[in-house]
Amino acid sequence: MTYDLPIAVETIILVSGALLVLSVISSKLSDRFGVPALLIFLVIGMLAGSESVGGVKFDNPELAQMIGLFALMIILFSGGLDTDWENVREVLKESITLATIGVILTALILGTVAHLIFGIPLLEGLLIGAITASTDGAAVFAILQSRGVRIKKKLAALLETESGIIDPIAVFLTISFIYLIQNPGQSWYSMALLFLKQMVIGGIIGWICGKLLLFLINRIRLGYEGLYPVLTLGLLLFTFSLTTLVGGSGFLAVYLVGLTVARYDFLHKGSLVRFFKGLAWLSQIVMFLTLG
Repeated sequence: MTYDLPIAVETIILVSGALLVLSVISSKLSDRFGVPALLIFLVIGMLAGSESVGGVKFDNPELAQMIGLFALMIILFSGGLDTDWENVREVLKESITLATIGVILTALILGTVAHLIFGIPLLEGLLIGAITASTDGAAVFAILQSRGVRIKKKLAALLETESGIIDPIAVFLTISFIYLIQNPGQSWYSMALLFLKQMVIGGIIGWICGKLLLFLINRIRLGYEGLYPVLTLGLLLFTFSLTTLVGGSGFLAVYLVGLTVARYDFLHKGSLVRFFKGLAWLSQIVMFLTLG
């Protein structure tokens, strides 16, 4: 954050606490009027900004990116952890198809239309298509978990699984088109190989770390129940960072960690699921307030 005048730490904490409380209370509007809660959080963030009534000046894209990465990591893991594997298995093929072929075709169609109608260069049009083509995983998880949603069980599983898989695809497409714009000589073939590499590495490390997490939780008898969420969070950070460093998709890896452990019973499973549900809601609020 940057401010025109030095602001005491206590003031920053006061404003942050007030925004969190206001966001949680305002989420009641979602239950009463059917407005997506994340849209409410985004509007509150906009109202709190420097160009609105709040006057909070935030101009730090690096910090915003860090908040977004951490929040999305938690949201995806929580979504995977709270998913019924039996339901996922029934719609896995359809979910993968929608998350890959579906988002790629949507990005290509939107990009081509932008190129033909508005005269935008093709690669820049495809970049716009990649940014807008994907489902927002955080929004889908939040809406599906709210009490007002009444859709068929199989359709809910399809949407939830697709939303977890699609984020790595969308991130890869966006980064790839930016790279192609900056380096016109690069071939599409090399991008396809890079995509395959990210998915394979992310999938393998996610599955291995999911098994590792199960082993640690069930075999290490910690003296305090409250340490198990800390252990899990630490392994998530390790998984995401390791996967990214070796060229894989960190988002896919942490989602698969959640899906892997969700298949089995393990020590303090109920408390861990509840903890990460709460942490996922906190992550959604903070992320959308930041974006606002």
